[in-house]
Amino acid sequence: MEYYSWILTFHVMSFMSWMAMLFYLPRLYVYHVEQKNKKDYTDVVKIQEFKIYKYIGMPAMWATIFSGAVMLYMNPYLLSAEAGGWMHAKLLFAFLLVIYSFSLEKYRKELAIDNFTKSGNFFRAYNEVPTILSLLIVGYVITKTFSILFTVITLALGAFIVYKVLKQTPKDAK
Repeated sequence: MEYYSWILTFHVMSFMSWMAMLFYLPRLYVYHVEQKNKKDYTDVVKIQEFKIYKYIGMPAMWATIFSGAVMLYMNPYLLSAEAGGWMHAKLLFAFLLVIYSFSLEKYRKELAIDNFTKSGNFFRAYNEVPTILSLLIVGYVITKTFSILFTVITLALGAFIVYKVLKQTPKDAK
C-alpha cells in the first residue's frame, strides 16, 4: 500500500483530464454543426476535435482505467460485499463513461467527413451525460456508499435537464 496514494493521485488527475475531453468535445460538435456552412471554420474545428480526442481524451481514459485497476488489485476489499456496493455502482457508471467516450469518436468521424445528421441541440443535450455520470461517480467515491435515492434523484434530474435542452428552440429558428 506504500504507493497507493500516488496511484490514487494519478487516477484523479487522469480522470480530470478525461472529463475535460468529455465536457469539451460535444461543445465543439455544437459549434461544428451550427457553423457547417463555414468551411474554414469547420476545418479548424475538425483538427481541434481530432486532437482533443486522440491526444488528451483517450490517453487520459486509458490511464484512468489502468490506475483504477491497479488500485483495485492493491485493495480488493473495495469489491467485497462488506464494502457496501458503492464501488460496483462507480464501476458501472465509469463503464458508461467509457461507452460515451467511444460514441464521441463515432460522432467525430461522422463530422470529419461531413456526414452527420445530429443537431446542435442534440449535442448540447448529449453534453449533459458526462456531468450526470461524473456526479454519480464522485458522489459514491466521496460518501463511500451506494444510495438508491441519490442515484434516482441524480438520474431523474439529469433526464429532466436533457429533456429541457432538447426542447430548446435552435438559435437559427428564432
